[in-house]
Amino acid sequence: MTEAPPPGQGAPRAGRPARRRGAAESLLSIVLVLEAMSMFFVILVVNGRGLLPTGVAFGGGLGAIVLMLLVSRVLRFRWGIVLGWVVQAGLIACGLLDPVMYVVAAIFVALWTYCLVKGTQLDRLNAARYGDANGPAGQA
Repeated sequence: MTEAPPPGQGAPRAGRPARRRGAAESLLSIVLVLEAMSMFFVILVVNGRGLLPTGVAFGGGLGAIVLMLLVSRVLRFRWGIVLGWVVQAGLIACGLLDPVMYVVAAIFVALWTYCLVKGTQLDRLNAARYGDANGPAGQA
């Protein structure tokens, strides 16, 4: 007779092993989550200065936050990276509402670019070192 797992722990997960996340995917998702958190403050500034009606400021801002969080989950795909660049362009476009956002966007775009370049380099180095020809996620 087999013993039941301790309370609070389910049965061991059978089937496929957990997917390894690459360095680029991890770093870029961190950048997008940081952007989502900063977008909350952008919503407050835009609403507080009366640049947009309250509903538009909060609705559009919350929509942007949700988009950033969703994109952070699909960065393992090439089209996810492209969507990340679209998010960066949207962040730059926020400068039309408040010119200070150009500075914030420049910082985040620089961070995004650096993380993409360095993360890709690390992924290639790790793939060569550990003999994983398909990359960190096991995909081509």
